Amino acid sequence: MTELQRLFLAYDQHRAAQRPCALATVVEVLGSAYRRPGARMLVTEDGELTGAISGGCLEGDARQRARRAIFRGEPTLVTYDTRDEDDPRHGLGPGCQGVVRILLEPLNFADGHNPLELLRGFAQHPAPAVLATVFAADTTGPTAAVGQRLLLPAAGARRGTPLLAAPLAEAARATLAHGQSQVLDVETDGGPVRALLEVLKPPLRLVVYGAGNDAQPLVHLAGSLGWHITVVDGRPNLATALRFPEAAEVRVVPVRALETQAPDPGAYHVLLSHNYAYDLAALQSLLPSPAPYIGLLGPRLKAARLLDELGLGEAERAQLLRERLHSPIGLDLGSETPEEIALAIVAEIQAQRSGRQGRPLRERAGTVHVPATDYAGAASAS
Repeated sequence: MTELQRLFLAYDQHRAAQRPCALATVVEVLGSAYRRPGARMLVTEDGELTGAISGGCLEGDARQRARRAIFRGEPTLVTYDTRDEDDPRHGLGPGCQGVVRILLEPLNFADGHNPLELLRGFAQHPAPAVLATVFAADTTGPTAAVGQRLLLPAAGARRGTPLLAAPLAEAARATLAHGQSQVLDVETDGGPVRALLEVLKPPLRLVVYGAGNDAQPLVHLAGSLGWHITVVDGRPNLATALRFPEAAEVRVVPVRALETQAPDPGAYHVLLSHNYAYDLAALQSLLPSPAPYIGLLGPRLKAARLLDELGLGEAERAQLLRERLHSPIGLDLGSETPEEIALAIVAEIQAQRSGRQGRPLRERAGTVHVPATDYAGAASAS
């Protein structure tokens, strides 16, 4: 279950019990911080927490401030400067070395456009979207206010505050095209605002070919990350929902049917069947597709034999192995057990999706995270 799914579950429970609560959202980070913009935490009137906005250093103070925001019925922007070694509030000392701004908002259960309801709308129709959140507004402006939002899906109708629609929609479209969240100062009909334009990405789709025992830890680990998983195998005694409770779908597909089925072009595909004919049929179906990742379990000689049988030339084979086909599969972690192999595979997929190399962070030049203000887009960034 993802953090967002846990927030929905807690929110629904609080709403059913009519227990007042507030949402704490990281809206801006300057420098280093444990969580990035878009991290969220739900706080009830009696101090119950779901989610996290830091590694634990900000939660205590944010909890108290959120409870006060619930009492006042107004959103509040709080700035934590973790560079201040003399500030005793957070117990940080020289910890994260960054400035973190948190928006605290009482939630109106009756408002279909409250932040969690907007996020639920995204989750129910998983496609890339941008959620624009105003966290600072010119108090001399007519009607722009902290907490106003706009959800702009890649396809479909936008939802949120009508006043913000035109100017924020333009910036949101540019943000969506770029694929990187950003913080912008935007001129709206209600006055100038500062907003987080957060790129929302649907869960990674993973298709696992093979329902043997070594696929179980892979599906379990991927499921803990909230990935949408499909398990495919020709053996009905193994391809069962009981063996793979974390999978969204478990399908029995014989090898002959596999050759003719169109694969999900946006999914990441892992071949764990331990069956040469099944792997060959899966590759025959996958290679013409634009699937971004094809992982093949087994030695290099097996991959070479499969590619020979599919008639790939040396140049085409080298390009495929360089760009999409990962064989041997997984990062070099010294894995031996099925659980360790699952970790290596999941780590490689995560690195591939993030455009990273999977090397130790200490070898990375520059910052660990791409700052949310690096991209200026169509509007002027500060």
